[in-house]
Amino acid sequence: MMTEDERYMGQALVEARFAAQIGEIPIGAVVVKDHQIIGTGYNLREHTQLSTQHAELIAIEEACLAVQSWRLTGCTLYVTIEPCLMCAGAIVNARIDRVVYGAANPKAGAGESLYHALTDERQNHQVELETGCRAIEAGAVMQSFFRDKRQRRKKRKQGLDK
Repeated sequence: MMTEDERYMGQALVEARFAAQIGEIPIGAVVVKDHQIIGTGYNLREHTQLSTQHAELIAIEEACLAVQSWRLTGCTLYVTIEPCLMCAGAIVNARIDRVVYGAANPKAGAGESLYHALTDERQNHQVELETGCRAIEAGAVMQSFFRDKRQRRKKRKQGLDK
């Protein structure tokens, strides 16, 4: 039987897979309050050419609009990949209570991998952190996306070399 965290992470994975289909880095996020999804997001940097269009920020903005407040107390953010430093800052500033992420982000993670921005006691807000929820699935979505991207690049290059 699937836990509540696994179920909501499943929704974040749906967002991530959609991002991959449209050529975006496949990261998905959902914000949940009182057992209801109030915000969803997937990466849109390539489509918008805006560096801030990360899945987490889009989901947070939608959630803020849903509750008509910048404070997202009582909310949990589910994200397929460990948040970066920019997104961690937004999570803390939005006062999100809890973050559940799938796969670690060893090159840019600000939950545990490189920084502990979500749980740093020097800040005015700390976030409860759950890691590894459906991590194998979340990691596989990323690996598949980049493998396909490398294969397409290789085919294009081979086509040019002929």
